[in-house]
Amino acid sequence: MIDLQGVAKSFDGTEAISPLDLPIRPRATTVLIGPSGCGKSTLLRLMIGLLTPSQGKVLFDGQPMSASALAGIRRRIGYVIQDGGLFPHLTARENACLMAQHLGWPEARQVERLDELADLTQFPLDGFNRYPVQLSGGQRQRVALIRALMLDPELLLMDEPLGALDPMIRHALQDDLRDIFRALNKTVVMVTHDMHEAAFFADHIVLMRDGTVVQQGTLEDLLDRPADPFVSAFINAQRQELGP
Repeated sequence: MIDLQGVAKSFDGTEAISPLDLPIRPRATTVLIGPSGCGKSTLLRLMIGLLTPSQGKVLFDGQPMSASALAGIRRRIGYVIQDGGLFPHLTARENACLMAQHLGWPEARQVERLDELADLTQFPLDGFNRYPVQLSGGQRQRVALIRALMLDPELLLMDEPLGALDPMIRHALQDDLRDIFRALNKTVVMVTHDMHEAAFFADHIVLMRDGTVVQQGTLEDLLDRPADPFVSAFINAQRQELGP
C-alpha cells in the first residue's frame, strides 16, 4: 500500500529521520511506537505528503508521491490527529462532510454516508448538529474518524488519536476502534508512545529511536527476541501497563 524507500528527513541540517526502508503491510494495522521525539509523527507526515523527504522516495500503491499526484493520492488517505483537529466554527456534520462538499457530492449521498459511518462509529445522529465545543472528547474523536473515512480511503493514518483522552473514554474508544479496523479491513498506520496500546491494536509493531527503526515485528518478536537492549528497556519501562 505504501512503501518508504531510503527515506530520510532533516530540518535545518538536523536529521529527524535517518535513511530507512519501511514497506507498510496492506490490510493490516501497523503501529509506530517509541519515545517522544523519535520521529514517528514525522514518518506519518511523510506518508501523507505533508513533508517531503530530504532523500529517498515514498510510494503509494506503487506510485511516487510527486507534487502533481499528491492531491489525488490524499483523497485515498484518511488522516486523524490527536484531539481530532476539528474546525471549531463548523458543526460536526460540516466537519465530517468537508471533503465531500468540496468534491461536489450530492446532499443525499452525504447523508447516506454519514448514516453509515455514524452506525459504524456509534456516534449519535443528533450530535451532528453540535459544534466541537459541545461534544465530549470521545465524540470529537469519532467525528474526526468519520471525516477521515468519509471518502472511503484505502489507507488510514492516525497520529496519537487517543492521547488527549481521559483513561475511561480512551479505554472505551480503544475497543470501538479495534472493532472498526476489523470491520473495514483497511490498511492502518497508527502512532502511539504507549506499548499497551500498540499491543492492543497492532498486527505489526515498528519501534523507533532517534529517527531510526530499532526493531519491527509482532509483540512476541519484541518481547522474546529483542534486537537491541533498547527494545527490552523500552518494554520493561511499560511492563506494568502491559500486564502479565
